[in-house]
Amino acid sequence: MGTLGRAIYTVGFWIRETGQAIDRLGSRFQGKYYFQEQLSRHRTLMNIFDKTPLVDKDAFVAPSASVIGDVKIGGGSSIWYGCVLRGDVNSISVGSGTNIQDNSLVHVAKSNLSGKVLPTIIGDKVTVGHSAVLHGCVVEDEAFVGMGATLLDGVVVEKHAMVAAGSLVRQNSKVPSGEIWAGNPAKFLRKLTDEEIAFISQSATNYTNLAQVHAAENVKSFDEIEFEKGLRKKYARKDEEYDSMLGVVREIPPELILPDNILPKQQEKSLKI
Repeated sequence: MGTLGRAIYTVGFWIRETGQAIDRLGSRFQGKYYFQEQLSRHRTLMNIFDKTPLVDKDAFVAPSASVIGDVKIGGGSSIWYGCVLRGDVNSISVGSGTNIQDNSLVHVAKSNLSGKVLPTIIGDKVTVGHSAVLHGCVVEDEAFVGMGATLLDGVVVEKHAMVAAGSLVRQNSKVPSGEIWAGNPAKFLRKLTDEEIAFISQSATNYTNLAQVHAAENVKSFDEIEFEKGLRKKYARKDEEYDSMLGVVREIPPELILPDNILPKQQEKSLKI
């Protein structure tokens, strides 16, 4: 960050602090009617030192995720709710079409005891399951890391390899292509089938598509959300089994045409209430 950048940052900081001070003053004037609103300082993308996250325009980063410092995220990738990618003492690279699922942690190591630099590198079309921990490791293209798995410094998960859920892969271990490792510590379990290898790629594609839905939902205004909520409630699908559970007898109603944004690609589909 140059001199001009530092000056602009400082001005922005003081404008925000002044706004908060005015808010506190106004709250005091309100007396017993005062309601204190806690300001969240959470930032989805945050600089550290002189490092700035670089996120492709087609990637999805959930609002509650934290992407910090020297982190690069490729197109079509998704960083889900509660994830932390902290590239402070080293860098993190996430390829294209990769998904890092909810509450996962990706960190780095400056170096190991022998002096080897340990960034974290995650390839293309990789699936990292919920609550996994990746630290100073390499996960190659189209690999799969199961839910709650832990990869320690120096680990390499090769292309088309899988780490089972809950496994702990010890330092400097290599999970060869076409194998699944499991356990604590993780060891070779068996060879992957062709169907399982195909599933790894399909899983990544599914998450890329799902991320587009979440991205669209997260940019909606409050008014749009309330409007659609009302329409869904009014035009909710009811069937005979549902009605019988409630003990409701319904007469034949007029057909209702739903807006296109409620049922995408079905412009004139009618429902019965």
